[in-house]
Amino acid sequence: MNITPFHQRRLSLLEHMQAGVAVIPTAPEHLRNRDTSFPYRADSYFHYLTGFPEPEAVLVLVAGSQPQSILFCRDKDIDKEIWDGFRYGPDAARETFGCDAAFSIKEFDSKLAELLADQPALWFSIGHDAGWDARIAAALNTVRAQTRAGKTAPAVIHDVRARLDEMRLVKDEYEIALMQKAATIACTAHRRAMRFTAAGKFEYEVEAEFLHEFRRHGSQYPAYSPIVAGGANACILHYVENNQPLKAGELLLIDAGCEIDGYASDITRTFPVSGRFSGPQADVYQMVLAAQAAAIAAIRPGATFLDPHTAAVRVLAQGMLDLKLLDGNLDGVIEMEAYKRFYMHRTGHWLGMDVHDAGTYRSGPSDNDWRVLAPGMLLTVEPGCYIRPADDVPEAFWNIGVRIEDDALVTQSGCEIITAAAPKTIADIEALMRDAIHA
Repeated sequence: MNITPFHQRRLSLLEHMQAGVAVIPTAPEHLRNRDTSFPYRADSYFHYLTGFPEPEAVLVLVAGSQPQSILFCRDKDIDKEIWDGFRYGPDAARETFGCDAAFSIKEFDSKLAELLADQPALWFSIGHDAGWDARIAAALNTVRAQTRAGKTAPAVIHDVRARLDEMRLVKDEYEIALMQKAATIACTAHRRAMRFTAAGKFEYEVEAEFLHEFRRHGSQYPAYSPIVAGGANACILHYVENNQPLKAGELLLIDAGCEIDGYASDITRTFPVSGRFSGPQADVYQMVLAAQAAAIAAIRPGATFLDPHTAAVRVLAQGMLDLKLLDGNLDGVIEMEAYKRFYMHRTGHWLGMDVHDAGTYRSGPSDNDWRVLAPGMLLTVEPGCYIRPADDVPEAFWNIGVRIEDDALVTQSGCEIITAAAPKTIADIEALMRDAIHA
């Protein structure tokens, strides 16, 4: 049998379980309105273990001396395929996705009770979906009702997502290749946006350039709702209306990445609508860029997840003092967290199948128990500075919002920025936009 990355992950989970049954359902379809569904995307945990793209599917893993991967999915139905497209059906799904067995999803509830009988443990994500909790409880009660016949139900329930989170935190070569592809597409889109942007255009017109570039290169979806924020809108961290005109003399902050085959990229660039940074804009931008460089330099095996943030904060706090945005001394500004007035989020997050990917950020309960970085982990590096108008803020800095975000793969010796193709120095941005104007 060809051992795919999905098969290998199932084997790894089965080995960790040692004994018992794991149940991992995919995501349901969701109605957008009346009888029209949103575009379907499989549950990330289910996809991670199967690669199976259809709704109404469940993976069951049976650990022990003879481990099994069992897929439940929709029946082959030619009539429904006429309306909604191809369906694998159990037989083709078993062969295509390398499972030991496959059955109709209609048989799931009855077979689950059989599979749970006399097993020592159940691995399931209790509490994540009330409907699934009820189905699992019904199957367990069916087994418990057979006590007189000698059947026993699992005595222990483990959270299967906790183990999968640990697995997903370190990416394999297959995942890294997909994430590099998503990063490359998104970098191309950011370059396109810089060339397209001009005063008088609307934020949504720039967003449309992104969506065109994403789809043109094979990305199925944006990884999240794009943020295209001109002027004061850049000081709204999760601005997504994208409906205002762009004005000369203002900055445009774009936070946009794409998804390909289930894996995300996440990039933010900030640049001048008219193609040249003003003095105050350049000052803030250089401060944020220096903070990002310090954060990137702190990413290496053995460092903690907090180290890049600590490095970025120190540069930002000093920069805020230098620009007269804050008063005091560096240690005091950091200790009192005065910098949070202008920088209120952390410097990064895990990235993978989900844009805010699976995995804990701490390894223990203490404030100092931050996760230690290891090769194969992938995180964003995204310091920023957001300056709203205020009486004690120099007017030249009002409504300047800057964020610079890249995707960093932890390597054996440090990290690799897989989104480096998106311009981010002032010279490179201004040159690209100048060339676009004269093209």
